[in-house]
Amino acid sequence: MALDFLSSLFKKKKEEEKREGTTFEEVTVEELESRVEEREQNEQIEQIMERLNEIENDLPRVKISIDNIKKQIQEIREEIERLDKTIKDIMMLYEVVSQEINPFKEQLSQESSLSSEVQELRKQIEEIRMELAQIKNDIKVLAGYGVDIDSILYEVLAEV
Repeated sequence: MALDFLSSLFKKKKEEEKREGTTFEEVTVEELESRVEEREQNEQIEQIMERLNEIENDLPRVKISIDNIKKQIQEIREEIERLDKTIKDIMMLYEVVSQEINPFKEQLSQESSLSSEVQELRKQIEEIRMELAQIKNDIKVLAGYGVDIDSILYEVLAEV
Protein backbone atom coordinates (compact mmCIF):
# COMPACT_ATOMS: atom_id res chain seq x y z
CA MET A 1 0.00 0.00 0.00
CA ALA A 2 2.64 2.49 1.06
CA LEU A 3 4.76 1.21 -1.77
CA ASP A 4 2.06 1.98 -4.35
CA PHE A 5 1.65 5.49 -2.99
CA LEU A 6 5.37 6.18 -3.13
CA SER A 7 5.60 4.68 -6.63
CA SER A 8 2.89 7.00 -7.90
CA LEU A 9 4.69 10.02 -6.42
CA PHE A 10 7.92 8.89 -7.99
CA LYS A 11 6.27 8.49 -11.42
CA LYS A 12 4.78 11.97 -11.21
CA LYS A 13 8.19 13.40 -10.41
CA LYS A 14 9.77 11.61 -13.40
CA GLU A 15 7.09 12.94 -15.74
CA GLU A 16 7.67 16.48 -14.48
CA GLU A 17 11.41 16.08 -15.06
CA LYS A 18 10.84 14.88 -18.62
CA ARG A 19 8.64 17.87 -19.39
CA GLU A 20 11.16 20.25 -17.93
CA GLY A 21 14.00 18.61 -19.82
CA THR A 22 12.43 19.20 -23.22
CA THR A 23 12.30 22.97 -22.85
CA PHE A 24 15.54 24.86 -23.16
CA GLU A 25 14.75 27.95 -21.23
CA GLU A 26 17.23 29.76 -19.15
CA VAL A 27 17.38 28.51 -15.61
CA THR A 28 18.15 30.59 -12.58
CA VAL A 29 20.25 29.50 -9.61
CA GLU A 30 17.17 29.19 -7.44
CA GLU A 31 15.53 26.91 -9.95
CA LEU A 32 18.66 24.79 -10.14
CA GLU A 33 18.79 24.52 -6.36
CA SER A 34 15.15 23.49 -6.24
CA ARG A 35 15.74 20.88 -8.97
CA VAL A 36 18.73 19.50 -7.08
CA GLU A 37 16.66 19.36 -3.93
CA GLU A 38 13.88 17.54 -5.79
CA ARG A 39 16.37 15.01 -7.18
CA GLU A 40 17.74 14.39 -3.68
CA GLN A 41 14.21 13.89 -2.43
CA ASN A 42 13.53 11.50 -5.31
CA GLU A 43 16.66 9.52 -4.48
CA GLN A 44 15.58 9.32 -0.86
CA ILE A 45 12.13 8.16 -1.96
CA GLU A 46 13.74 5.48 -4.16
CA GLN A 47 15.88 4.27 -1.26
CA ILE A 48 12.85 4.16 1.02
CA MET A 49 10.88 2.22 -1.59
CA GLU A 50 13.70 -0.30 -2.00
CA ARG A 51 13.92 -0.76 1.74
CA LEU A 52 10.14 -1.22 1.98
CA ASN A 53 10.31 -3.88 -0.74
CA GLU A 54 13.04 -5.69 1.18
CA ILE A 55 11.00 -5.55 4.37
CA GLU A 56 7.86 -6.78 2.58
CA ASN A 57 9.88 -9.68 1.14
CA ASP A 58 11.39 -10.56 4.54
CA LEU A 59 8.10 -10.39 6.44
CA PRO A 60 6.74 -13.87 5.47
CA ARG A 61 10.07 -15.51 6.37
CA VAL A 62 10.06 -13.78 9.75
CA LYS A 63 6.48 -14.93 10.39
CA ILE A 64 7.38 -18.53 9.54
CA SER A 65 10.42 -18.35 11.83
CA ILE A 66 8.29 -17.00 14.69
CA ASP A 67 5.75 -19.81 14.20
CA ASN A 68 8.54 -22.41 14.24
CA ILE A 69 10.00 -20.94 17.42
CA LYS A 70 6.58 -20.96 19.11
CA LYS A 71 6.15 -24.63 18.15
CA GLN A 72 9.60 -25.50 19.53
CA ILE A 73 8.85 -23.66 22.80
CA GLN A 74 5.62 -25.62 23.20
CA GLU A 75 7.46 -28.91 22.57
CA ILE A 76 10.05 -27.96 25.18
CA ARG A 77 7.28 -27.18 27.71
CA GLU A 78 5.70 -30.57 27.11
CA GLU A 79 9.06 -32.30 27.49
CA ILE A 80 9.72 -30.46 30.76
CA GLU A 81 6.31 -31.53 32.08
CA ARG A 82 7.06 -35.17 31.15
CA LEU A 83 10.46 -34.95 32.87
CA ASP A 84 8.88 -33.41 35.95
CA LYS A 85 6.34 -36.25 36.17
CA THR A 86 9.08 -38.83 35.66
CA ILE A 87 11.21 -37.29 38.42
CA LYS A 88 8.24 -37.33 40.81
CA ASP A 89 7.60 -41.00 40.00
CA ILE A 90 11.27 -41.84 40.58
CA MET A 91 11.24 -40.01 43.93
CA MET A 92 8.16 -41.94 45.04
CA LEU A 93 9.79 -45.23 44.00
CA TYR A 94 12.95 -44.25 45.86
CA GLU A 95 10.96 -43.58 49.03
CA VAL A 96 9.27 -46.98 48.82
CA VAL A 97 12.53 -48.84 48.17
CA SER A 98 14.50 -46.93 50.79
CA GLN A 99 11.88 -47.70 53.45
CA GLU A 100 12.22 -51.43 52.74
CA ILE A 101 16.03 -51.42 52.64
CA ASN A 102 16.71 -48.75 55.28
CA PRO A 103 19.18 -50.26 57.84
CA PHE A 104 17.95 -47.88 60.52
CA LYS A 105 14.33 -48.93 60.12
CA GLU A 106 14.57 -51.78 62.68
CA GLN A 107 16.42 -49.58 65.12
CA LEU A 108 13.86 -46.81 64.71
CA SER A 109 10.94 -49.20 65.12
CA GLN A 110 12.52 -50.76 68.23
CA GLU A 111 13.16 -47.34 69.71
CA SER A 112 9.65 -46.24 68.96
CA SER A 113 8.15 -49.38 70.52
CA LEU A 114 10.39 -48.97 73.59
CA SER A 115 9.48 -45.32 73.94
CA SER A 116 5.78 -46.15 73.64
CA GLU A 117 6.15 -48.81 76.36
CA VAL A 118 7.96 -46.32 78.60
CA GLN A 119 5.18 -43.79 78.04
CA GLU A 120 2.57 -46.42 78.93
CA LEU A 121 4.44 -47.32 82.13
CA ARG A 122 4.68 -43.67 83.12
CA LYS A 123 0.96 -43.31 82.59
CA GLN A 124 0.21 -46.35 84.75
CA ILE A 125 2.55 -45.11 87.52
CA GLU A 126 0.74 -41.76 87.54
CA GLU A 127 -2.61 -43.57 87.83
CA ILE A 128 -1.30 -45.62 90.78
CA ARG A 129 -0.08 -42.45 92.49
CA MET A 130 -3.53 -40.92 92.13
CA GLU A 131 -5.19 -44.02 93.57
CA LEU A 132 -2.79 -44.10 96.52
CA ALA A 133 -3.48 -40.45 97.27
CA GLN A 134 -7.23 -41.19 97.17
CA ILE A 135 -6.78 -44.20 99.50
CA LYS A 136 -4.79 -42.10 101.99
CA ASN A 137 -7.53 -39.48 102.04
CA ASP A 138 -10.19 -42.18 102.51
CA ILE A 139 -8.23 -43.74 105.43
CA LYS A 140 -7.87 -40.38 107.12
CA VAL A 141 -11.59 -39.76 106.84
CA LEU A 142 -12.46 -43.21 108.16
CA ALA A 143 -10.00 -42.87 111.07
CA GLY A 144 -11.68 -39.62 111.99
CA TYR A 145 -15.05 -41.45 112.38
CA GLY A 146 -13.56 -44.20 114.59
CA VAL A 147 -13.85 -47.04 112.07
CA ASP A 148 -11.67 -50.12 112.64
CA ILE A 149 -9.32 -49.95 109.68
CA ASP A 150 -7.46 -53.15 110.54
CA SER A 151 -10.57 -55.30 110.16
CA ILE A 152 -11.40 -53.66 106.81
CA LEU A 153 -7.85 -54.30 105.53
CA TYR A 154 -8.06 -57.98 106.55
CA GLU A 155 -11.36 -58.36 104.72
CA VAL A 156 -10.03 -56.76 101.57
CA LEU A 157 -6.86 -58.84 101.63
CA ALA A 158 -8.89 -62.01 102.14
CA GLU A 159 -10.92 -61.26 99.00
CA VAL A 160 -7.86 -60.89 96.87
